[in-house]
Amino acid sequence: MTLLGFLVLIAVAAIRLRDLFAVVMLFGVYSLLTAALFMNLDAVDVAFTEAAVGAGVSTVLMLSGLHLTSRWEQRPKRSPLLPLLVVGVTGAVLVHAMLDAPFVGDPQAPVQTHVTPYYIANAPVEVGMPNMVTAVLASYRGYDTFGETVVIFTAGLAVMLLLGIQQGTHNRPGLNAIGDQLVLRSVVKLLVPAILLYALYVQFHGDFGAGGGFQAGVIFATGFVLYDLAFGEGDARTVVPPGWLHRLAALGVLIYGGVGVYALLAGKPFLDYSALSADPVAGQHLGVLLVELGVGITVFAVILTIFYAFSGRGRRA
Repeated sequence: MTLLGFLVLIAVAAIRLRDLFAVVMLFGVYSLLTAALFMNLDAVDVAFTEAAVGAGVSTVLMLSGLHLTSRWEQRPKRSPLLPLLVVGVTGAVLVHAMLDAPFVGDPQAPVQTHVTPYYIANAPVEVGMPNMVTAVLASYRGYDTFGETVVIFTAGLAVMLLLGIQQGTHNRPGLNAIGDQLVLRSVVKLLVPAILLYALYVQFHGDFGAGGGFQAGVIFATGFVLYDLAFGEGDARTVVPPGWLHRLAALGVLIYGGVGVYALLAGKPFLDYSALSADPVAGQHLGVLLVELGVGITVFAVILTIFYAFSGRGRRA
C-alpha cells in the first residue's frame, strides 16, 4: 500500500508539473517503484524488465527526445475537460470490469487451481528448465512472444522511416556527450565491458533464473548508449554502425521464425521445439535458447535504433 501510495503521488506530480525534465525524472522514479512493487508480488522477471526498460533506457530515450525541444511544456490551448471526461469514464469501466476478478493470491482463483499447477508440474518435465516464466513465455506461449518480437521490429522500422538515423558527430557537446571528463570516461571504460558481460549472462541464464532475451537486449543496448554519452556519437556509430541495426533487428525475427519453419519442415507444429533434437526435452531447451537469442538481438537493435534516431538530430530552432 505504501508503494501504491507513492505511485499515485508521483503520477499526480507528473501531471501537474510543467518542467518536462522533472517529469522525466519522476517517470524514472515511478518505474523504479513499480519494479519494487513487482518484486513484492514475487514477479521477479517482470520487475527485472521494468527496472531495465522503465527506469533505465526509457529515461535516456525521453531525455534524448526532450533535447530536441523545449524543456517547459506549453499551456494547452484547449480545455482539458473533455479528455478528463474520457479518461474518467474509461477508468470507471475498467474498475467495474475488475469487480468480478478474484483477489490477488486467492487460492480459489482459476489461475491457482488450473493454470499454475499445470505449469508447476509439467514445465520441468516437458521443457526441461527450472525457470517456469521462461518456459511459459518462450515455449507454451511461444506464438505470443513471436508476435511481440515482430511488434518490436515494426516499431524500430517505424522510427527509422519517420526520423531516420544521422551519422552523428564526434564529442558533440550537450546531452549526447559528457565532454572531456577524464574521470567519467575512465569509469565508463570499466563499466561498459561489465555491462555487456552481464547482458550475455542474462541472455543465456534466463532458463535458470530471472532474465532472458528481452532484458538482455535492453542491457546490451544500455552499454552502447553509455558509450555514446561518454565518447560522442561518431565514436559510438563507429563501433555499431547505424546500417547494421535494421539488419540485426530483422535477423532476430528471422532466427525466431526460422525455428518455427524448421519445425514445420520436420513435420511438427510451428514452434514445436521438440523437432530440434531426438530428445524432446533437449529440443525444447535448445529451441528456447534460440528464440531468446532472436528476441535479444531484435530488442538490442531496435532500442539502439531509437536512441540513434533521437541523439543524431539537432535541437529544434
